[in-house]
Amino acid sequence: MGSMLAQRRAAAAERLAELGRRLEDAKRYAGDKGCVYLTGSFARGEASPHSDLDLFIVGQTDGLGRRLLSNLDEICLKAELIKACKQTKFPEFSGDGEWLEHYTVKNLVDALGRPEDDASNTFTARMLLLLESRPLIGDAIHGAALDEVIAKYWADYADHADDFVPSFLANDILRMWRTFCINYEARTQRDPPQKKAKRKLKNYKLKHSRLLTCYSGLAYLLAVHRTRGTVAPSDVKAMACLTPTERLERLPVPTDVEAGPHVEPLIRQYERFLEQTNQPEADLIALFLDEGKSAALRADANEFGNSMFKLLTAIGDGSVLYRMLVV
Repeated sequence: MGSMLAQRRAAAAERLAELGRRLEDAKRYAGDKGCVYLTGSFARGEASPHSDLDLFIVGQTDGLGRRLLSNLDEICLKAELIKACKQTKFPEFSGDGEWLEHYTVKNLVDALGRPEDDASNTFTARMLLLLESRPLIGDAIHGAALDEVIAKYWADYADHADDFVPSFLANDILRMWRTFCINYEARTQRDPPQKKAKRKLKNYKLKHSRLLTCYSGLAYLLAVHRTRGTVAPSDVKAMACLTPTERLERLPVPTDVEAGPHVEPLIRQYERFLEQTNQPEADLIALFLDEGKSAALRADANEFGNSMFKLLTAIGDGSVLYRMLVV
């Protein structure tokens, strides 16, 4: 780990600890009925002074599938979250709080593989739970939610414990990456320069932070499968409890694979990205209005993708899981 990441992790932990001290009332409303988990840069341990909070609320259900967190408790919980964020000087929630939604664990599990999974946003909530979540309130419920979601993906594990290939989850991670690409890479030639520059900035972030979120998960699964010939539910939970950069640092690769020469460039390149984006959005957009600087940044993003490809190839080349990712 480089000094930039160490500093970011420490700063993010300090800010979240301050926020946590102001959430006693929010914890009371959530009780043992729901959890609040972070996604985004704070969950990844790499937030800058300009980062905002991305939160999801996930609740439990009773034996009949009814949500335990009442509508009024949900309203009060959201109000406490908003108040605590203002007190600790976090930016306002994006989209006027549009994405501060409440799902039940049952929602996340039952929607898996169904057409409504995308439309209801349960797909995004579930994948971010697995790939870049950190509990803010309700650690036990967050852990139970992970267990239930993983169990759904691993439904056939008992019959294939010695050679389980996590194709269902791997396909969903790839689908998550493709979804990010579709959402960010729409092109409109008639857009004004400012809007085009903003889109280029989003694309630049996509090809670093979003790429790392998805492909660090795939790299971890590949490493486990290459080492053991199978992937157990406990392996996935271990992966989910690490940030994307921690996954790179702790890849469980077999002794015949040298991951270090591929991981170290990735970490260095990612730290350059973090340093580059450590400024207000207006300044970043100005960079992408300059065609020369914009081209250099796009080249950096492309090189980061190349480095991730080299790591995946080194870990997985020749394995059944790697073959499945390609074809």
